[in-house]
Amino acid sequence: MHFKFTPEQEQFRHEVSAFVEAEWHGGEGEVLIGEGSDEAWHAEQAFRKKLAQRRWLTLAWPPEWGGCGASPVQQTIYNEVMAYYGAPGADMGADRIGPTLMLFGTDQQKREFLPGIVAGQSTWCQGFSEPNAGSDLANLQTRAVEDGDYFIINGQKIWISNAHRADLMFLLARTDPEAPKHRGISAFLVDMQTPGIKIAPLVNMAGGHGFSQVFFDNVRIPRERLVGEKNQGWYVATKTLDFERSGIGRIAPAQRVLKETITFVRGQPLAEAQCYLVRTRLAEFAIEYEVGRLLAYHVAWLQEQGEVPNYEASLAKTFGSEMQQRLAGFLINLCGLYGQLTSAWAPLNLLASEYYLKAAAFTIAAGTSEIQRNIIATRGLGLPRG
Repeated sequence: MHFKFTPEQEQFRHEVSAFVEAEWHGGEGEVLIGEGSDEAWHAEQAFRKKLAQRRWLTLAWPPEWGGCGASPVQQTIYNEVMAYYGAPGADMGADRIGPTLMLFGTDQQKREFLPGIVAGQSTWCQGFSEPNAGSDLANLQTRAVEDGDYFIINGQKIWISNAHRADLMFLLARTDPEAPKHRGISAFLVDMQTPGIKIAPLVNMAGGHGFSQVFFDNVRIPRERLVGEKNQGWYVATKTLDFERSGIGRIAPAQRVLKETITFVRGQPLAEAQCYLVRTRLAEFAIEYEVGRLLAYHVAWLQEQGEVPNYEASLAKTFGSEMQQRLAGFLINLCGLYGQLTSAWAPLNLLASEYYLKAAAFTIAAGTSEIQRNIIATRGLGLPRG
């Protein structure tokens, strides 16, 4: 693995940074993307359209499907810059659903759905989690029953990001209740305007409406919307989850938060003993950030070598998520009681309180730390199950 960018990669990083500084206006004064508000959503959509015009939205896709054929390291450079500025560099369709369809979709599905992703015109959500199937995703109970040229869907999904704004859903449902739970699942492409779909909002403790519950009541899905083979959806889904977990987005925001924190500390009247402790802890976070960054780039480097990183992606995801939680805890304690405020009196433009509240979910989203450690133990270290 090389620890230095090539001149071409460095030039690309500067190009992306300059573009974001000039064009991204949805996160002014903030490190994290606004969640749930119409204003934030419209800003993200407008920005993605500009990315699509440059073919950056699908940067690593093959040229024949509207991408630039960028290398995994170049894609990671792009993702890092976007995450640092809190800009929406991709969406679920571009970084998860599209690549999955390229692997498992039919020619008809690729022609029908990939162009909308490339143009930034279609919005996707991912229908995986259920009330009793989160970390144990294979326990999902939403049913898909064959009925001629259709499948009839009944069940419930929960914690579905942007379901209330999505045009389409990538859905997992059980098609064989008698099979072992990993082997009776199928994947589907669902039009969110299909009769029988009901969406209920879920507002998180930070006040954002990014998640929803989705209910299916005799929803009829055409057979041609089945992705891959029937009852093989688990293997399709695991590949989709690998795309989600392998990004640098789990660590890059910490760099911006750390920078804002250091600027804040320099303006505070700290006692000598306190100053030493704060300075030491900030130095430790700077080191942790660099470790997490290298773990993420190692995943990209492995992909460039033609390998399929699995436990390596779990390492990067776990370290990045937990490092951000530690940083959030340090920051809100550093700000004292004022750090809990969500008003104009809050220091750092609400950064401490918002970051702390949102960081609680970092070790849950995209697979809990417990699940990631199981992957690291069994697939990385070769330890036995149980």
